[in-house]
Amino acid sequence: MEELLLRIAAYFPPSFATPARVAMLAQFVKFGSVGLIGLVMDTAAVYGLRGSLGLYGAGVVAYGVAASGNWLLNRIWTFRGQGAGPAHRQWARFLAANLVGFALNRGTYALLVTFVAAAAHQPVIATSAGAIAGMFVNFHLSRRMVFR
Repeated sequence: MEELLLRIAAYFPPSFATPARVAMLAQFVKFGSVGLIGLVMDTAAVYGLRGSLGLYGAGVVAYGVAASGNWLLNRIWTFRGQGAGPAHRQWARFLAANLVGFALNRGTYALLVTFVAAAAHQPVIATSAGAIAGMFVNFHLSRRMVFR
């Protein structure tokens, strides 16, 4: 992926498309890909649990499932070889660092399922909007605090 981005970067001024920026962009694309998988986990859990836990309870549990899955995939692919210490501590750091992203993600989700009938009927709307709302903050915090 990084090679493809380096080829594309050749069309931009060298001061703009530096190797460090290209590497970060490649990492962000991987992070976003993992996020899409997390979105599928999140949405599937919401749909599977909404009957027994309601939309709000299902949303909280689903976030935990998706965040844990995202941590694992980011650990083995996006940030491979980065971050020190035992896995359980890194997982806890990931969850703690992403609390801001959690607030944006689940805040967006809660607002939409509360005030938008279509989102309450089809929660994929709310989980998708929430994922986008938290993605940039989660990427930054993951790079700076978890996988450094």
